[in-house]
Amino acid sequence: MVNVIGLGYIGLPTALMLAAHGVQVIGTDYNAEVVGKLNRGEVTFREDGLRELFQAAAEKGIQFSSSYAHTDVYIVSVPTPYNEKTKQIDPCYVVSAVQEILRVCPENAVVIIESTVSPGTIDRYVRPLLSSEKKIHLAHAPERIIPGNMIYELKHNSRTIGADDPQIAAKIRDIYGSFCLGDIVLTDIRTAEMTKVIENTYRAVNIAFANELLMLCHKEGMDVNEIIRICNMHPRVNILSPGPGVGGHCIPVDPWFLVGDFPEQTPLIHRALQINADMPQYVYSRIVQLMQEHGICGFDRVGLYGLTYKEDVDDLRESPTLQLLRILDEKGQQCRVYDPMVKEGIVAGQCACMEEFLDGVELVVVMVGHSALKVSVQQLQDKLVLDTRRVLHGENVCYL
Repeated sequence: MVNVIGLGYIGLPTALMLAAHGVQVIGTDYNAEVVGKLNRGEVTFREDGLRELFQAAAEKGIQFSSSYAHTDVYIVSVPTPYNEKTKQIDPCYVVSAVQEILRVCPENAVVIIESTVSPGTIDRYVRPLLSSEKKIHLAHAPERIIPGNMIYELKHNSRTIGADDPQIAAKIRDIYGSFCLGDIVLTDIRTAEMTKVIENTYRAVNIAFANELLMLCHKEGMDVNEIIRICNMHPRVNILSPGPGVGGHCIPVDPWFLVGDFPEQTPLIHRALQINADMPQYVYSRIVQLMQEHGICGFDRVGLYGLTYKEDVDDLRESPTLQLLRILDEKGQQCRVYDPMVKEGIVAGQCACMEEFLDGVELVVVMVGHSALKVSVQQLQDKLVLDTRRVLHGENVCYL
């Protein structure tokens, strides 16, 4: 049996996928409300294919509990935030989970850290928890999936497994191999830690380059997307798309682990992360510029479309829109907000429907390119639109 610890955006799909493919699974989370919903057959967030996967796992007997199980394999999938001041990883959730595991696990249990950690975290913070009285095998198998396409990527993306013992690594490969169709690479723990962080750091730096290029092209009155399109025709060039900021729990967070632990070796990464973090402020400056150019008086005439960090998900983590709203709040300003994916009211000025959102608004700022926006595009014809995602076209649409 596998005990999956942490039933959030990564842990729950992983637990369900394992169970649906014949592995005996018990999922554990400290949040009694989450466990209660799962035991009632309710999924806790929106994701294509998640309900169907839940049903398949339920038919195979998956269990959910607030207690840790006595079993031989554990997968730890808890959050790994970073210290805002030092930019170093805060491993408290991982440490706490491992401590609880050690209280109940048997001899020779395998503890797989799936949470993304900085290179050396397991050696510095997890390994010292072990005692000579009970032999425990440590491993790292970082997740590589993205909200909005989790189910497909769980099955098809390659995986990396880092372990001290090749035999343990092979055992873990068999567990993930129950559903994973991608390549499963076996290596050591520190290499596995580094590769996951580097993957997200590469994307963060590439996005920062695109964002800096956007600001340069805007200053010169040039079309950044046309420039990127042409440049990407080169076989060795792959510039990503610019946007209003970087959200989610991976790209805006994981690279800071390297900056925090290796500040002298990461000036390029540090600068790239700062560029991305400053994009909501850049969006604010463009909003102000357009308001002045078009005689729009007051932010009560401005509406932000989209609260989530990316299209067609309900994930709000590190959302650029929430960052922009904090900037507005600091300046004593408030605008309207609408997101069809977010049903609960979480911010001031949030509207329940598109009609309410657009009533009286003169400038619509598209922060997220939800599919639903294409259905509502006719409603925007008489509005000035600042499209930060370049999903709309028209004479009334302008871009960052």
